[in-house]
Amino acid sequence: MRLTSDFWVSALIRRVNGEGGFAHLARRGATEAGAIFIKVRTAAGSYNLYGPAPQMAYDEAKPDERAFVAIARDLSEWEADEKLRGEARFDSDLWLVEIEGYAGADTLFVVVEL
Repeated sequence: MRLTSDFWVSALIRRVNGEGGFAHLARRGATEAGAIFIKVRTAAGSYNLYGPAPQMAYDEAKPDERAFVAIARDLSEWEADEKLRGEARFDSDLWLVEIEGYAGADTLFVVVEL
C-alpha cells in the first residue's frame, strides 16, 4: 500500500530536520494523493527541483515507493519559484517541500533518470 502524500511529506520533513538540515512545508496539497514537488537549495546557493516521476519510471518490484525526476538543476530562486508557479497552475493540489542545509539531499528520495 502506498503512503498518503501527507504521511510521506511529514516523514521527509522530520528526517531532514532530525539530521540537522532544514525542511519545511511551503504548500499543502491533497492529503491522500497530491503530487509532491521538492525544492532543494544547494551549498552553492542554487536550487534543484524535483517532481513526481511518470508511471513508466516505477520499478515493478517496488510499485509502492515514490520516485521523482529532476525537473531542473542550478536555478536561481526566482527561476525555481517561476517553474513551481507554472506547476501550481496545472495542479492546484500539489505539495511543495523546501529543503536547505542538508548535505546529501539526493539520498532522501528515489530519483530516476528518464
